[in-house]
Amino acid sequence: MKFKIFTLLFTTFTLVMNAQNQQNLDKKQSSLVSISSLTAVGNLEDLKLELNKALDSGLTINEIKEALVQLYAYCGFPRSLNAINTFKTVLDERKSKGINDIEGKKIIVENNIDDKYEQGRKTLETLSKTPQSKPAKGFGEFAPRIDTFLKEHLFADIFVSDVLTYQQRELVTISALASLSGVESQLQSHINIGKNTGITDNQLEQLANLIQESVSKTQANTVRKIIGKPLVPIIQNDMMIRISEIEIIPEFLEEYKSILKEESSASVKLEKGVIAIFPMFQQKNPTQIRIVEMYADKEAYQFHLQTPHFQHYKTSTLNMVKSLELIDMTAIDSETMQEIFKKLK
Repeated sequence: MKFKIFTLLFTTFTLVMNAQNQQNLDKKQSSLVSISSLTAVGNLEDLKLELNKALDSGLTINEIKEALVQLYAYCGFPRSLNAINTFKTVLDERKSKGINDIEGKKIIVENNIDDKYEQGRKTLETLSKTPQSKPAKGFGEFAPRIDTFLKEHLFADIFVSDVLTYQQRELVTISALASLSGVESQLQSHINIGKNTGITDNQLEQLANLIQESVSKTQANTVRKIIGKPLVPIIQNDMMIRISEIEIIPEFLEEYKSILKEESSASVKLEKGVIAIFPMFQQKNPTQIRIVEMYADKEAYQFHLQTPHFQHYKTSTLNMVKSLELIDMTAIDSETMQEIFKKLK
């Protein structure tokens, strides 16, 4: 009988743990991830779209405000302020269309705390579930003022507002850090803290998928590596690399270059599957145009062919082209390929 009870309890515990591990990000959580990621990298165009989705998904005005304010601590005042101004524009546009968004819980910050450092220190202890020395070892001993700012401002002034839960705040933080390069140690720490608030590995994997969409596979893989999930290959086996060799009729050269410049810029900016479209001309013979084209895969290339900007380029330049040859290429060193453009700063 005791064995049966033990088996039942063990089975129940296993089912509960599996259910927790399979927990998914809901719409509000997914929106917080995308908003934080796009703010961190300064992509205001996509952020505007995501802010609209976030409001439609049920996030309140004040929840979004709190997330954007918190982000200044992780990606700086300029990015945070740009995002806040973008959010204000979104709200004004929605109001002009008759959309009345929910303001949500009021943002109230208590300023009558006698010892903010101690308040922040205790908040960090709650989040990390580890004792926090005063000052923090290492950086806190070396630069006490930064330790003070961390405790009194971030974990006291900002975290004291309960408009967002600790779990929501950690989703915001993890998403921002996952979007930025060179902060893997801080990302590791906050992923551990996030798990303390109940964020599961499954939710973190979904967070990584969203980072991949909004930033890059490289940044998404920083999360996958920390939580022990398979990395997504940066260079796909079916990536398309092509060199277009084009000769232009001389009297159309300047007009052609203008149209090509507009098309290549739009392709790189608007199409996620376009890695590069880099047009050049020969110095000794300017009518000889060469274009290096790189697409994530063949599907991305087929999508590119149907875009309005490519169709405009194709139809507008048809009578300007004297000859055209498309040469498909294969990379010799695909492992180094992702380093190609990093030195352009």
